[in-house]
Amino acid sequence: MANDWILDVLADLKKFAARNDLIALAAQLDQTAVVAATEIASNEMRAPALIGVDAAQTRMVYRTSGLGEDA
Repeated sequence: MANDWILDVLADLKKFAARNDLIALAAQLDQTAVVAATEIASNEMRAPALIGVDAAQTRMVYRTSGLGEDA
């Protein structure tokens, strides 16, 4: 993982927050680490498909998931 260093930074920040009684911040940093790990994994899985693609021509596509009739 090329970007996994950020997970170490978030873990260090969480430890600091917990040691200094910043409970809400520590919890938020825990959630942030999950988001970061998910995005890093997602980017790594789709990166080979983008080889040779001009970055200016790419865009983000957001999808929602749910359990409705269309799910």
